[in-house]
Amino acid sequence: MLMGLSGVFQTSLSLPKSLLLADLPNVFDPDAGQTGLAAIDWIIVLAYAVGTIWLGWYFSRRQTSTKEYFVGSGAMNPVLIGVSLFATLLSTISYLSFPGEALGKGPVQFCSLLSLPFVFLIVGFGMLPVYMRHRVTSAYELLEKRLGLEIRLLGAGMFVILRLIWMALLVYLTAKALTTMIGADERWIPLVSLITGTVAVIYTSLGGLRAVVITDAIQTLLLYGGALTVIAIVTSKMGGFHWFPSQWHPIWDRQPIFPENAATRLTVIGAILSQGTWYVCTLGGDQTSVQRFMATKDAAAARRALAIQLIVAVIVAITLGLVGFALLGYFEANLDQLPPGTNLKADADDLFPFFISHLLPPGVSGLVIAAMFAAAMSSLDSGVNSITAVVMTDGLDRFGKKPESEEAHVRLARRLAFGIGLFVVILSSVMDRVPGNITAVTQKTSNLLATPIFGLFFYALFVPFASRTGVWIGTACGIVTAVLIAFSGPFYRFFVDADQMTDPVSFQWIAPVALAVNLGVGCLVSLMTSDGPSASEKADTSGD
Repeated sequence: MLMGLSGVFQTSLSLPKSLLLADLPNVFDPDAGQTGLAAIDWIIVLAYAVGTIWLGWYFSRRQTSTKEYFVGSGAMNPVLIGVSLFATLLSTISYLSFPGEALGKGPVQFCSLLSLPFVFLIVGFGMLPVYMRHRVTSAYELLEKRLGLEIRLLGAGMFVILRLIWMALLVYLTAKALTTMIGADERWIPLVSLITGTVAVIYTSLGGLRAVVITDAIQTLLLYGGALTVIAIVTSKMGGFHWFPSQWHPIWDRQPIFPENAATRLTVIGAILSQGTWYVCTLGGDQTSVQRFMATKDAAAARRALAIQLIVAVIVAITLGLVGFALLGYFEANLDQLPPGTNLKADADDLFPFFISHLLPPGVSGLVIAAMFAAAMSSLDSGVNSITAVVMTDGLDRFGKKPESEEAHVRLARRLAFGIGLFVVILSSVMDRVPGNITAVTQKTSNLLATPIFGLFFYALFVPFASRTGVWIGTACGIVTAVLIAFSGPFYRFFVDADQMTDPVSFQWIAPVALAVNLGVGCLVSLMTSDGPSASEKADTSGD
C-alpha cells in the first residue's frame, strides 16, 4: 500500500494538468433502491442525541465550581484529554474535507502529516513547560502580565471572533451534508443547523468540560468506526482492494513538491508548512487547546495528551484519505449509481454523505451519520465551552462582575454557553458566501486569526523586548496579510481582472506568510520602541 502511494506521488510530478470528468452519464435511477435513510437510521441518530444530552445532565449534578465546569478541576486523564483535543480539532469539516480532497484533488494534502513530529517538539518541549507554570482558566490571562490589559482583551476578542466564525461554518457544512443524506432541499439547511446546534449546546451548557471530554471520546470512536465501515463495505462490494489507486488519477490536480508559482493550489512543501504552522498556532494560542492542557496535572501529563492527540490525528487522517480513494474507485466503477449531473471532481465533497445515506445498509447508515453528527458536536461543544470561559474570565470576572456565590457563577456560565450556541446557529446562515471547496473554505476562515492570536503569546512569553506598540502593529499587519491571501481571488477580480477565476495566491500560504509578517514586523517595531513595563509588572516588581 505504501509503495503504491509512493508511485502515486512520483507520477504526479510528470503528468500534465488534470482532466475533468465533465460528461459523466446521468443514469441514476431514484427507484433502484437508493431511497435515503430508513426508520432504524433515524432511531439510531435520535438515540445518540438523547444520550449525549443525558451525559450533560449527569455531569451537571457534580459541578460545584467554575473550575470544575471549565477545566475539570485540573487533574483529568491525559489520554482522555488527548482524544478530546483531537475531536475538537477534527470536526465534521475535516471528516468531509479529507475524503473529498483525496477523491477530487489528490493525496498531497496528507503529506502535511509529516509536520506533526516537529509540532510535537515545538509545542511539547518549547511551549508547554512555560504554559503549565501558569494555572489559568483563560489562556489570555497570560498576556496581561507581560503586555497589559489591552493585549489580553485583544487576544480574547480575536479568539471569540475566530471560534464564532469557525463554529458557524461547521454548523452550516454539517447541515448541508445532512440535507444531502436525507435528500432534502437546501432550504432546510437552517432547520437542520438549529437541531444540530441545539443538541450540542444543551449538553455542553449543562455538563461543562468534563461532559465535553467524555462525549468527545465517544464521538471519536464513532467517527473512526464510520470511516472504517465505509472502507470495508466498498472493499466488499468491489471484491477486494481494487479501488486503491496505482497511478495518478486523471481528475486530480497537479500537486508538485515545490510551488511553480504562488497560485499553485497545493504542494508538498506548502501543505507541510501550512499544516505545521496551523497546528503550532492553534495548540499554542487557542483557548480550546490551552484549556485542555490546563485540565491535566502538569507539563509531562500535558505532553502525553499532546502525543495522544497527534497520534490519533495521523491514524484518522490516513483512514479518511483511504475513504476518499475507496469512493473514487467505487463510483468510477459504478457510474450508474451517481445522482444526476454529478461531477466526480466538482462534487467530490458531496459523494461521502451521498454514499452514507443511499448506498450503505439500513442501520449502518444511521451509525455513520451519528458519527458525522458526533464530529460536529465534538467541535461545537469545545468551542462553546471555551468561549464561555473567555467571556467570563476575561470579561465579567476581570471587571468585577463575578456573582457572589459559586453556584450563581456556574448558573451564569450555563446561560452564557446556551446563548453563545444559539448565536452560532444564526451566524451559520451566511456561511455559504465563502467561495471554495470545504478544504479551501476552512483554510480561508480558520487561518485568518489563528496566527495573530498565537503571535500575542509568542511576544508575551518568548520575546523579552516586545513592546505593546510593536505587538499592535505586528498583529495588524499579520491580519491584513492573512485577509489579502485568503481572498486574493475576489480582490484580484475586483481591481484587476474580472474574468480571473483562480486565486492568484493559494490558501496554503495564509498561515506561514501571515505569521512571518506578524512576528517580523512586530519584533522590528519593538526594537525601535519601548513602552516600559505593564502596570501588572510594576506591581509585581514593587511587591518583590
